[in-house]
Amino acid sequence: MKRKIVAHQIADQLFAAEAAIDGALSAVAALAAMLPNARIEARLSAVVGQNVIERASQTIAALADARRGIVETHHELSSVQGQIGLGAMALGGVDKPEEAPARTGRLAAVAGGRDAA
Repeated sequence: MKRKIVAHQIADQLFAAEAAIDGALSAVAALAAMLPNARIEARLSAVVGQNVIERASQTIAALADARRGIVETHHELSSVQGQIGLGAMALGGVDKPEEAPARTGRLAAVAGGRDAA
């Protein structure tokens, strides 16, 4: 029983970490999206603020790596869960795919694209 309680505590913290990374990724992406429009509205040269855009883009990439890391942590914890005899436990209440999508290292088009709305 103690293992099950601890597993729930770890799962809660894992889900909180996943949400925090997604929140940070969303916030930085929103900031990065604002920067070019702010430059245009201020009628500034494209040279102005280029380093800011590059740093924001690097931060997005770092957060994407962090997200990959927490997803891999999630998978490793699932493996440990089986090793300690807890088997499958429904935790978190979110839908997830049966199998992780294959990583290609490239972005892919999504069905419908931007014109779908």
